[in-house]
Amino acid sequence: MRSPGTVLAMENHPAVGTREEVVARLDPVVASFGEAITDYVLLRQPEDIAAVRAQGLGVPVELGDAVERTDVEIPGDPPVKVRLHRPKGARAPLPAIVSLHLGGYVVGTYENEDARHDRLCPRFGYLGVAVEYRLAPESPYPGALEDAYRALKWVHDNADELGVERDRIGIIGASAGGGLGAVLALYARDKGEVAVAFQQLLYPMLDDRRRTPTSQWDVPIWSPESNEIGWSSYLGPLYGTEEIPIYAAPARATDLSGLPPAYLCVGTLDLFCDEVIDYAQRLNQAGVPVELHVYPGGPHAFDVFGEVVELARRALRDEEEWLAAQLGRPG
Repeated sequence: MRSPGTVLAMENHPAVGTREEVVARLDPVVASFGEAITDYVLLRQPEDIAAVRAQGLGVPVELGDAVERTDVEIPGDPPVKVRLHRPKGARAPLPAIVSLHLGGYVVGTYENEDARHDRLCPRFGYLGVAVEYRLAPESPYPGALEDAYRALKWVHDNADELGVERDRIGIIGASAGGGLGAVLALYARDKGEVAVAFQQLLYPMLDDRRRTPTSQWDVPIWSPESNEIGWSSYLGPLYGTEEIPIYAAPARATDLSGLPPAYLCVGTLDLFCDEVIDYAQRLNQAGVPVELHVYPGGPHAFDVFGEVVELARRALRDEEEWLAAQLGRPG
């Protein structure tokens, strides 16, 4: 057992992760944004959570009129709010995608998924279901998982009314949402109530132990300090112990067999790089169809620069081509 806040010793790992070395290896176009990227860290201390929530994540995106958006409250204690994204004119039944937003389990909102579904729903013809899961530290584990699973099961149980193909419900998640997506796939497998068709995990947050070389690197955007804030907030009193269930930190799962086809991606300068590669390898070893993309010079969540950075455009193309294949749609 180790106490919260302990940074693991790295005696056997080469010191290649200083801020200067990381910045020198960034994709040149990403690095050209200067201090806005190279020195930016989302959370430096727990007190930053409130400020980040107030200002929101990312730049507001102008949405088109090809998607109908409807907010629905799934009854329960507490109720779970989801936003449905339906392409106008689409003919039912449609595949469905349950999407889980980024934010380290402590910030973010289902509105962060608007741009994704605005771009993809009209092209691929699916029902997007973005989940407003509860955030830590106010609602630590298992709050987010309970909300995500209730949303998944609600889509499955109400497939006829929603115009959804019950056997074609997939999961997409980014960062903490990617980790939650991996957990949701594990939990659904073990519950046996909903067959998940696929899981697309974008630079997912998988491992609370922070014991790999890249997890210690002084990277921008989501730093070791940010990661500690996220995990300690979500795990609460469990943090720093070996009592963490696999449904909180999916990297702890030893049996990955029987999971749906998976897509994982990460940048080489992302704190999560090692754990994402390891999880993809173990999925493959368990017989799960898996596709892994590792992008040189990419920091955390670099695909948000898709309009101006070729590396990000390539990542988005790869994500979309795999998704098209899962949905049986043209790429």
